Amino acid sequence: MSWNAWALAVEALSWMELRGMSERMALAHTSRQMGITDAEDIAKAHEMILETTRRRNLIDKIIVEALPQRSFKGLLPGLKAFLRLFTYETKFKGASLEEAVAFARIGRELLGWIRMEPVEEALGRILSMEVDAVIEGQDDVGRLALSTYHPTWFVRYCIRLLGRHEAVKLLEWNCMEPPTYIRLNTLKGPEKQLLKELRREGVELAETELQSVYEVLSSTKPLVRLRAFRRGLFYIQDKASCLAALVANPKPGQTVLDVCSAPGAKTTHLAQLMENRGKILSIDYSPRRVAVWLRETKRMGVDIAYPVVADACHPLPTRLEADIVLLDPPCTSTGAFAKVPSAKWRLTQRSIQGMAKLQWMMLNASASHVKSGGTLVYTTCSITLEENEMLVERFLKLHPEFSLEDAEPRVGAPGLRGLEGCLRIYPHIHRCNGYFVAKLRRE
Repeated sequence: MSWNAWALAVEALSWMELRGMSERMALAHTSRQMGITDAEDIAKAHEMILETTRRRNLIDKIIVEALPQRSFKGLLPGLKAFLRLFTYETKFKGASLEEAVAFARIGRELLGWIRMEPVEEALGRILSMEVDAVIEGQDDVGRLALSTYHPTWFVRYCIRLLGRHEAVKLLEWNCMEPPTYIRLNTLKGPEKQLLKELRREGVELAETELQSVYEVLSSTKPLVRLRAFRRGLFYIQDKASCLAALVANPKPGQTVLDVCSAPGAKTTHLAQLMENRGKILSIDYSPRRVAVWLRETKRMGVDIAYPVVADACHPLPTRLEADIVLLDPPCTSTGAFAKVPSAKWRLTQRSIQGMAKLQWMMLNASASHVKSGGTLVYTTCSITLEENEMLVERFLKLHPEFSLEDAEPRVGAPGLRGLEGCLRIYPHIHRCNGYFVAKLRRE
């Protein structure tokens, strides 16, 4: 048990509540703010934040039933954060009574005796409650939502999309920590040599079905602290998102437009496939994200990419006609709930329609830059129909100059609604983020 880890976790969860930050962004902000740099403290805090956020709906229901006046919503963010962490550690992590007493002491030190006083009685009630009893009494969807830690609207959506049997498998997969994948950077040397360098640093890898993409089985230290990482020998990238560049299949000497390009995973992969020959124009709306893009492209040894800060919802500030346009727009991230649990609680069902409108604007703005005979690759890390097949259907009806082409390599499942040329990746089947890819050719 670390006081620093608890302090980081309480503060980071408070920022997530106040500003809607992701887990990693909130922890990075908090560690800088508090001046805590110890790797073990940060790692412990990250695990507490991630797993508490993953179970937030059930944790909150336990707390509400434990509070005497059920006034959880009105509590200050810091107190909410502490109660959530306390519930996770005692009801899901299996902390002993002695540890629970120590956690309560940390809460008083962090938040003050006066602020903690109204909830002191609730801490004892939480310790005595049975989690299964809290779940009982719900209807089928309610029980499934609480036992797999998902919003009820998303549970209903998955059942409609996949059927109950497959939906349960997907929801249960999202309860677990997903595998970590890396992409070897062949701009820095032959793949065999890169593998040798990583083995020398204590990294054990397993091949996947995708070129240059490996699952990390174990590592003696965090990947970002490896010398191989600093030298740009690999990029930490989910297996599914590597499909974007592989389906685009750029050739050396071609011109590529990478829309919504930061933080640089797609740009660096495209450059790798192009052998650093040709030109990549990378567009992103956020100067902060473009700064990360600059750092990552430099680390990975990319020489052919040029950044542009622009909003892809509007006509792009270029007359470029590209051989390939790759669009990976903002999405609901419904395929990445296992990796980013906070995304579950930021969304509502209406968020899907709002995001689809944004994606539609970007798709139309991007399409005008595809040269005759060129291709437009559209990807999301969402499993919803509205952001994927329904958007592609609408696009093809209004743009008869484009036709759907088979996305290759043919991994994953075919698209729905008759769009079998598209690719769908499901987390519970393919052991990675959920993903969608469509390849459109301009006649």
